[in-house]
Amino acid sequence: MKNFIFTLALLFSAVVVAQENKIEPQYEVLENNVIKATYFHDNGIIAQTGFYLNGKVHGEWKAFNKEGDKIAMGEYQQGEKTGKWLFWCGEELKEVNYLDSRVASVTTWDNANSIVIRD
Repeated sequence: MKNFIFTLALLFSAVVVAQENKIEPQYEVLENNVIKATYFHDNGIIAQTGFYLNGKVHGEWKAFNKEGDKIAMGEYQQGEKTGKWLFWCGEELKEVNYLDSRVASVTTWDNANSIVIRD
């Protein structure tokens, strides 16, 4: 019975500690019903920043890894991906062009060789 109570207490304390580390998103109301959103990783580093307009993602959006390095950047129009998006992955940079929220083309840039690879 003591082991059961000890295990239960240990589980409860682990859940409480895990909940304390969660950082709530921040929302800031700007002009013209635009809302700036900032989401965080558990370590406090910004995970994503972007904007909402009328409840839909709209405008520039950026994503970061847990170390704070930018891993993605692009544009939304009324909830749909549009135009050029950039995705950083190790030594590669992928340029993805969207048309009607669908991938129209992908270009891969390799920093190690300074060459362009077309998919």
